Amino acid sequence: MKDNFSKHSDTYVAFRPTYPYKLGKWIASQCAATATVWDCATGNGQMATVLADHFNRVVATDLSANQIAHATPAANIEYRCEPCQHSSLSDHSVDAVVIAQAIHWFNFDAFYHEVRRVVRPGGIIAAVGYGLLEPAHPAVLNAMLHFYSLTVGPYWDPERRYIDEEYTTIPFPFEEIPFEEQYMTYHWDKPMLLGFLRSWSAVQHYINKNGNDPVDLFEQELDMVWPETEAVPMIFKIIGRIGRV
Repeated sequence: MKDNFSKHSDTYVAFRPTYPYKLGKWIASQCAATATVWDCATGNGQMATVLADHFNRVVATDLSANQIAHATPAANIEYRCEPCQHSSLSDHSVDAVVIAQAIHWFNFDAFYHEVRRVVRPGGIIAAVGYGLLEPAHPAVLNAMLHFYSLTVGPYWDPERRYIDEEYTTIPFPFEEIPFEEQYMTYHWDKPMLLGFLRSWSAVQHYINKNGNDPVDLFEQELDMVWPETEAVPMIFKIIGRIGRV
């Protein structure tokens, strides 16, 4: 698994969106039992905190110790620094495995072998995430699409295509359950959007190669079309695949 986020975990925790309550509820509703869920590649717990409302126990792991150090605590969440293909979970000990905005970075074969080891018979795997945000403001949307595709487009890792393809092309050798279409909507001001863009791996790759922040130039472009005090709805489509192991 690639680790693209350890160096900017503080930005990640501040600006990455969390997931809606109803997504956690729907995932739990597909499970035969809700004793334990493994939130793999938890980041800062963006999904773990939602799952904690619907499962008795959440084991949340991430390859990055720095991401774990910035994770949101909860009484029924256990954070562990572990790679996705080698967890410390016991055989057949979890009712579900959830991977949020991360499975595209995995070695699929190695991870799926681990999933089959730790999931109880009849348990589920849910790979979820969100596609490119859509600002409900035509000029802001056009500017962001230009930034995404042209400015930082060459700096995306190849695995990003799985997000653009809404996970429809990832290997998924499980008995599939139809995925319920859902959306997340946030009302963001300009600093929030800019912070979110700085959490992108492509932006960090750009900075590492060129020594300057492309979001600074993007901000100048936004200033011409977006009044400083105006909040704009930001719409994320939730993408995913869910199946029985």
